[in-house]
Amino acid sequence: MNIATRLTEIKKILPDNVVLVAVSKTKPVQDLMAAYNAGQRIFGENKIQEMTDKFEEMPKDIQWHMIGHVQRNKVKYMAPFVALVHGVDSLKLLQEINKQAEKNNRIISVLLQVFIADEETKFGFDKNEISEIFNSDFKNDYKNVKIEGLMGMATFTDKQEQIKEEFTTLKNLYDQFATANDLTVLSMGMSGDYKIAIDCGSTMVRIGSSIFGSR
Repeated sequence: MNIATRLTEIKKILPDNVVLVAVSKTKPVQDLMAAYNAGQRIFGENKIQEMTDKFEEMPKDIQWHMIGHVQRNKVKYMAPFVALVHGVDSLKLLQEINKQAEKNNRIISVLLQVFIADEETKFGFDKNEISEIFNSDFKNDYKNVKIEGLMGMATFTDKQEQIKEEFTTLKNLYDQFATANDLTVLSMGMSGDYKIAIDCGSTMVRIGSSIFGSR
């Protein structure tokens, strides 16, 4: 099955309210163009340099999402064009994105990453820190950033109940702050667990290997 066919099959089963981010990290431009020609316009990368190179080479109607852990000193390279930063996991990173967005005369959309997994390797804010941000004057503190919603990654495990529990925890946190803060995006679910994530209320899924094949 080729990239276009796999992409079409996945889109068929996604509900209308769920946005598909095609995770294209490490994949060559020709693979991305196969997805682009099949109608995909949102691509997710986890390295800023690779994303910048692809941005320069590919059509300009693409939305580029930064889905990996972000190093603050590299924010300036993506600030002119990035559409959404998924993994904002510290106030220092939020401040840097705000600063670089202002320099580029832009408002950059971001998601706050919440630590929900039973793994030390994942990044993110805890529930109390999320509460502090939304109860602060963040709209004045970060005038060039728009917090669109929350993002989280479940534990890498075969235990479906555990994954469901972690996604439900994130959904409940999202519901707590969504209305008052105009949140519209709950990004959770990848190739291995996106169906569970959608059942738990995800509005954005990040799918790579199921579209492009394994790395």
